Amino acid sequence: MEEYLSDNKVAANVRDALQSVARGDADNYDQLVEIMNHSEYLSDDEEAMLVTCLKALSRAVAVIDVDQHEKLLQSIFGMNMWKYRPHVLDALMDFITRLATSDAKYFDSSLQMLVRNFMPAISKSSVKKLNLPCGLAKKDHVLHRVNSTLVNITEIMPLAPRSLSPIISQRMPHISADEALMAVYVENMLRLESSTIGNLVGSEMLISAVVYRLVELVVEIGWDAIVQPEPSKGIFDVDDGFKLVNVKEVISIADKLDSLMVLTCQHLKSCAENGRLSEVFEALVHSFRFTVLNTHKSKFVQFVMFYACSLDPRKCGGQLATTFLNVFTCNSTGNPLITRMSAVSYLASYLSRGKFLDKTIIIDTLRSLLDWCLDYCSEEKTLNPEAHRLFYSGYQAAMYVLCFRMTEMLGDPKIYQFPLQLIFEHSLNPLKVCLPSIVEEFLRQARATSLYMASDKVSNNLLEADFSMACGGMERLDMFFPFDPCLLKKCSETFITPNYLFWSNVVLPYGDEEDFSAEEQIGD
Repeated sequence: MEEYLSDNKVAANVRDALQSVARGDADNYDQLVEIMNHSEYLSDDEEAMLVTCLKALSRAVAVIDVDQHEKLLQSIFGMNMWKYRPHVLDALMDFITRLATSDAKYFDSSLQMLVRNFMPAISKSSVKKLNLPCGLAKKDHVLHRVNSTLVNITEIMPLAPRSLSPIISQRMPHISADEALMAVYVENMLRLESSTIGNLVGSEMLISAVVYRLVELVVEIGWDAIVQPEPSKGIFDVDDGFKLVNVKEVISIADKLDSLMVLTCQHLKSCAENGRLSEVFEALVHSFRFTVLNTHKSKFVQFVMFYACSLDPRKCGGQLATTFLNVFTCNSTGNPLITRMSAVSYLASYLSRGKFLDKTIIIDTLRSLLDWCLDYCSEEKTLNPEAHRLFYSGYQAAMYVLCFRMTEMLGDPKIYQFPLQLIFEHSLNPLKVCLPSIVEEFLRQARATSLYMASDKVSNNLLEADFSMACGGMERLDMFFPFDPCLLKKCSETFITPNYLFWSNVVLPYGDEEDFSAEEQIGD
């Protein structure tokens, strides 16, 4: 009872201090502000006083005035939650909830304060502690309370998500921020996505914001930071040929990207375990469609999609293949040529590398792709390779997939119904334009499996690379296979490699000793 009376007395004093400002007597008010302004370590007594005052303020929200009590509000909104113990945080969060829901004037500032505490204040000591046991415990204490408070506010204020979404996006750390700080911010965004607030704010917004930040890091790394394989190596011998340059700045950005990719994949795994993968996958596909797909030669972010599909190969895996195919084949949506060519490159690389994909999905998708190519051939065309880049990209994609998957598909009679020969014997001459190494490997396997019959209609000059360059060259048609091996070590080892088909593991239908020349095979 004594404690109860003491708290009531403090509450009365706090209320009087707030009201005294209007009377021109600010002494007690200034003392209250000072209690909120403690920046150093608090003694037990100081901490107890802070908690008592916060509880008193929660009971006096009605008398707080945005103009008269500006200093007090600034002090509270500026509080660093990462330096307080749980019982202080509980008192602070209760006050913030009551204040934010009492008057629209305090709403945005309350949300800003909560989102700012997604990560600790930037300092060397705070960054070092984040991955220590004490730092991990502190992170859980803070983020749990931040998220719970956001949920409480949004449940009371239905329009809160409209304000919260831009605040979360705007406060995301810059790509130059420390890796640990960026990771803890993204981790909390993903925690929010899994909470009830994810339904209120929208999974699409949160997922898109994370993907966009991943893309920004990819762009910062740049294609020049990737060491290319030896030019003498064929396209099927480069799985170990790509690597990042050993430059400090590049490695630093790659490490950040790797950490964020790991967090995102962990989140997807959790969603799958909780029956939420389909819901999140829709948001992921939408984000991918409008960001990653048009990012020039993205080498990393697409593996988030790859891993998501491995968690549900039939539904998500099939949906992604259909998405790529539709972007490529559907001209009515007004997709630019470069987007459609990018989509079919993604399709080819995905169908080739996804070890988890069912054979039926691969065969049906290839059939649809080849049917589109055959329909294209049936229309009257000028024999100008550059005018038919889309067609050549599509046929090259089909050949590339068959190079990886031909042997495992041989048991299905549908593969022998593919209109492969009808297309490559057409006057558009795709074997002359597509990448020579793909043409040669495709023909070598097709001969070994009797997938086509040699024809005199195909001349021995089909492998002129100049034609391939005319159709987009090394920049687009020749070399862009987005799911070539992932160069991010942590993400690759844990999430990608177990689901990934390397060329060295492809079962080929011919022996190593077999000598083969594409020019000889396709006739004189």
